[in-house]
Amino acid sequence: MPIRVMIAEDERLAREELAYLLAQEEDIELLPEATNGRELLKLVEEHEPDVVFLDIKMPEMEGIQAARMLTSRKQQPLIVFSTAYENYALDAFSLNAVDYLLKPTEPHRLKETLQRIRKRLNEALPAADGKDSPPTAAPGPGPKVTKLLIEDNNRFVVIDPQTILYAVRDERVIQIHTLTDTYTSKMTLQQLEEKLHAYNFFRTHRSYLVNLHYVSELVPWFNGAYNLLLKEGKRVQIPVSRSYARELLKRLEGEQL
Repeated sequence: MPIRVMIAEDERLAREELAYLLAQEEDIELLPEATNGRELLKLVEEHEPDVVFLDIKMPEMEGIQAARMLTSRKQQPLIVFSTAYENYALDAFSLNAVDYLLKPTEPHRLKETLQRIRKRLNEALPAADGKDSPPTAAPGPGPKVTKLLIEDNNRFVVIDPQTILYAVRDERVIQIHTLTDTYTSKMTLQQLEEKLHAYNFFRTHRSYLVNLHYVSELVPWFNGAYNLLLKEGKRVQIPVSRSYARELLKRLEGEQL
């Protein structure tokens, strides 16, 4: 899975430089950027990054204060401070920061930081089997559902999974677009993906799940990312992040669309 990274930096050139360096890494997915601490807190709630690269001196709310608030979240992103100031290192590491990068960012130091991030994230994954107890077989996927029951605005709606074009996360809900209607559900995109495991759906982006049966075109966009066009309705454009593009191309080559 890609590492979802958010940059919080009020200086445009510094943001662009860091984003450029991070974009060179195949396993990094760049999320929308924040220009101050308050904006960062809002974007973290919307996009749930794995890692935040955080400047210390920012308007409205400084990085240290924003980091303290992030540590109170149930799902805490890893924090990397990226700053021109050396004298905040103790404060940074008291917040369990992964690293403390001084500007201008040196590529070799950033690679060291990314190695630490990958190690932290791997350590956080559940072990495949435990040494203290005998391993148990992981449950297989459930049976193929022929109808999907969702709660939409205090009513229950039955949907044929094969009619779903795509689903997209919209803040705390998901919108499910079918051939004829659009429904809103409080389930997560991950939960919907699990329910549709037996069908030809693919996660093209952290916020999008697409039925590959309706794919019409893949159009190159920027820095290895694509836009995917659906052949039904108004030829909706779906973003395909760089991290998912290679696997999607493999899937499309092997599918009868």
